[in-house]
Amino acid sequence: MNSAYSTIRVTKNNNTARISLNRPKYLNAYNIQMRDEFSQILNLMKHDPDIRCVLITGEGSAFCAGADLTEFGSAPSQTVARYVRWQRDVWGQMISLQKPIIAAVHGYCIGSGLEIALLSDIRIASENTIFAMPETHLGMIPAAGGTQTLPRVSRTSPALDILLTGERLNASMALSSKIISRVVSDDQLLQYANEMANEVSCILPQKSAALKLAIENQGSLWRSESFPLENT
Repeated sequence: MNSAYSTIRVTKNNNTARISLNRPKYLNAYNIQMRDEFSQILNLMKHDPDIRCVLITGEGSAFCAGADLTEFGSAPSQTVARYVRWQRDVWGQMISLQKPIIAAVHGYCIGSGLEIALLSDIRIASENTIFAMPETHLGMIPAAGGTQTLPRVSRTSPALDILLTGERLNASMALSSKIISRVVSDDQLLQYANEMANEVSCILPQKSAALKLAIENQGSLWRSESFPLENT
């Protein structure tokens, strides 16, 4: 797997691939280059039969502090932006990836960073993590699926509270709101996440894919359609 990316570090351990956001000087702010590289990497992982689990982390002191606002002034036209969005649909790629995705977050997990975590299947946080969705106070709404993923994991009322107020949550509050499922000490995060990823990667690919499909569609499929997935 090509590891020569400028904004993302990719490593592979047995059947687990680790995607590490790698702009630590900018708290791993999500920019256009990172989006393009993320899309390329997800496409490679989709077609790599050796990869059974994906672990997403952040280099330095933060997971991801959100979108790189310095690029707003250099944005392309709406027509070009829409074309690029569909050509490099990272969010759609994450949703459709049939392999389990684990996000291990620390430091700042804000805006686009939180949306990346919410698109993952399992979210683990260190005790020092700060979560927020400040887009509405910047004159925007979340553009990476946050309006759909947040209420799905946290229910409608808590999601609206987080989205409308932009309030920052600590790890304990995020756990209570079901944004994350586990909290570990700061110095144990990577070890804990790696151990979980190794355990998950032992599951046969067709079984984990069927499990993800059954869970993701449990609200939209009739029982006659969803129950057979358990026999896969």
